[in-house]
Amino acid sequence: MAVGTLTALPVPPPSRIDRRVASGAMLLAPVAVVPLAALAGLVVWGGHLLGLPGLASAGVAVGVVALGSRGLHLDGLSDTADGLGASYDRERALEIMRRGDSGPTGVATLVLVLIVQCGALSAGGWGAAVAGVLAGRCVLSLCCARGVPSARPSGLGATVAGSVPIPLAVLVFALAAGLAALLPGLPWWRGPLAVGIGYLAAGVLLWRCTRRLGGITGDVLGACVEVATAAVFLGLA
Repeated sequence: MAVGTLTALPVPPPSRIDRRVASGAMLLAPVAVVPLAALAGLVVWGGHLLGLPGLASAGVAVGVVALGSRGLHLDGLSDTADGLGASYDRERALEIMRRGDSGPTGVATLVLVLIVQCGALSAGGWGAAVAGVLAGRCVLSLCCARGVPSARPSGLGATVAGSVPIPLAVLVFALAAGLAALLPGLPWWRGPLAVGIGYLAAGVLLWRCTRRLGGITGDVLGACVEVATAAVFLGLA
């Protein structure tokens, strides 16, 4: 479920999807995207080796990750921005998000977040690319922790909302921060600080969505992934 949902890799669908499977998929989200993270790091490293402009290499790396995830999280970011920006009640905002087309708020948000991602990554290295992609998926366990409600009675959000025990969500954060301390060429504290910034950014967005929409949807999860990734890139720039 983790690989099939978060990447474009062709895998057979799970035989069943229940709360236990959903919980495991959200916990294993960063493991599922290791190939995408490695590919992004390789693009940045190769661009540096060839003497390409850092911004160009960063743009290709971000594009590769978007292609490898079918643009799923970018679509969620756009839809979430449209929903939050709509001056309507909760049900109307959710309906705008469900339609899937992008309004001016969604388009502007996409452009601005991608500019931040590419600009920040151009000032980092291959390690920043790998760490940002993985940490961005680590926040899914935070977004699906016990106590976080679903905004709708059905859909991806309803399947995964509240499915991750809080101790396991904390463990994922601790592992992400600990591994980030090993990033080459940086003081040991820069990696954990960047991961913390990413979690903070996702947490603020999660809080806003639960207040405005009543809980999470699949779009909200994608938005949190992209915002967290941008924040980690910034923390490592």
